[in-house]
Amino acid sequence: MKQCIDCAMKRTPADLVIRNARIFNVFTGEIEAGEVAVKGDKIAAIGSGYAAAREYDAAGRILLPGLIDSHIHIESTMLTPEEFARIAVPHGTSAVVADPHELVNVCGVEGAEYVLQACERMRADGVSPLEVFLQLPSCVPATPFETSGARLDGRATAEELARPDFFGLGEMMNYVGVIAGEEDTLAKLETARALGKIADGHAPGVTGDALNAYLDADIATDHESLSAEEVREKIARGMYVQVRCGSSANNAALCAPLITAENGTRFLLCSDDKHAPDLMQKGHLDDALRQLVALGVPPLWAVRMATLNVAQCYRLRGHGAVAPGYFADMALVDDVKEFRVRAVFKRGRLVAQEGKPLFAVDRYLPAAVRGTVRVAPVTAESFRLPIGTKKARAIYVLPNELITREEIVPVCTKAGDVVLGEDLLKLAVVERHFASGNIGLALVKGYGFHGGAMGISVAHDSHNLVVLGDDNAAMARVVELLRQAGGGMALVAGERQEVFPLDVAGLMSSASCEEVAQRTAHIAALAREMGVKEGYDPFMTLAFLALPVIPHLKLTDRGLFDVDAFRFTDVEVKE
Repeated sequence: MKQCIDCAMKRTPADLVIRNARIFNVFTGEIEAGEVAVKGDKIAAIGSGYAAAREYDAAGRILLPGLIDSHIHIESTMLTPEEFARIAVPHGTSAVVADPHELVNVCGVEGAEYVLQACERMRADGVSPLEVFLQLPSCVPATPFETSGARLDGRATAEELARPDFFGLGEMMNYVGVIAGEEDTLAKLETARALGKIADGHAPGVTGDALNAYLDADIATDHESLSAEEVREKIARGMYVQVRCGSSANNAALCAPLITAENGTRFLLCSDDKHAPDLMQKGHLDDALRQLVALGVPPLWAVRMATLNVAQCYRLRGHGAVAPGYFADMALVDDVKEFRVRAVFKRGRLVAQEGKPLFAVDRYLPAAVRGTVRVAPVTAESFRLPIGTKKARAIYVLPNELITREEIVPVCTKAGDVVLGEDLLKLAVVERHFASGNIGLALVKGYGFHGGAMGISVAHDSHNLVVLGDDNAAMARVVELLRQAGGGMALVAGERQEVFPLDVAGLMSSASCEEVAQRTAHIAALAREMGVKEGYDPFMTLAFLALPVIPHLKLTDRGLFDVDAFRFTDVEVKE
């Protein structure tokens, strides 16, 4: 503190002075010319005439606070934490609130510890280029209706959340359990409250009395609103609404017209799930800022949503502004329209410049996140689906959405297997943690794929294998390819087969971001050639068909699940 005071009073030189900057003030909305004096890891002063050991010429560009993603699953990028940092930090990202929900569902708490260790090992000069505020996942598994690789009940959550490693409680996806007052679910939230740690939310379609009940559990945020009315109600009831600019879901266009001067402090930016090709081609939160400004949101409001608002919501003292006493986390951009990032500072260290990271990346891959795909043997017979009625329930996938709807379709069975009509496919979820042999089978309408099978070991949120196809033998072959690869994305069409390994927990690749982007784009293009329609990300839309906490009809390894009724239902429709 004294060193910063002495620097501010010009009694001692700064460690770094950024000269010729136009400083974006998130408190007033003004852009002011000046110098930023840094002492240690803090901003000591803003003004002029500071002596310094090091200087950086901003050349008249705009200096923003470092950008903070308010909710992300790093593993959903399919990149290791090191590779994610290497691509995200040059886009202005200085910190993330990370929920390792996917990793913990596969590997247990060791999966979360892996993220922390990987980021810590990137330290240079005592500074990690990416700061991770790690949350303890609240729903492992997301529901009791599926098989995950680990289980955290209320007692285990209390033990783990007390550790300083965990910043807060991850998104409470079991909103039905909260509203019903389930004892074990509430025990997790009571622990967060007692420890003074924030709890994130996940409450699609929750309004009225149910929203009141959900908020009684001290849940602070939500990124799953389905309508403008729902967003307005959640804001009015005191929630922070996260504007999600992800790869599989994006509600920027929904939220942008609702942001006002009066309620603007209640909106946060997040990516939730952002895939490697999008990070490479579009960017991270800088891309989200471009989207919001293009939708008519004033730059001040947009920038606050990725800086000051996040810091205030999560009580991140010293984050979110370029001001005295704040950490020297800053991003230099050309303007506040395109947000092209030229340089990034973390705790006063230059960590990226002109789109390139200035830190080394050595991958850390402990045994806990390797060799996680354990599948019982399957054959073509494993995917027979006899239906004894003339009508069946099919999952209809809504384009550009994570939600589905139920469609009743005419069917017939021949030789003990359903006959697939026009635009009808089989969907299978194959348990992969304990080789139990569980296989859930259902029908899917609308995807467009034909002539084989495709599958992925990313299947939110328990991450069993999810396989789609119209050929039983090809579906069995996809499962075997995924087993051999230790997880991944696979496609079979006749004699042709393609697989991209996700060898880290079956969720992430140990390859570089460039290779992940290139190879995932290649296998997705092959799926498009086999008919997958526009409006669906070939593999990642598939990954969400096993998520039984987003309406309306989903599939787990234990069967077809009605999310609205929160119970299993039959594929057959009895007359």
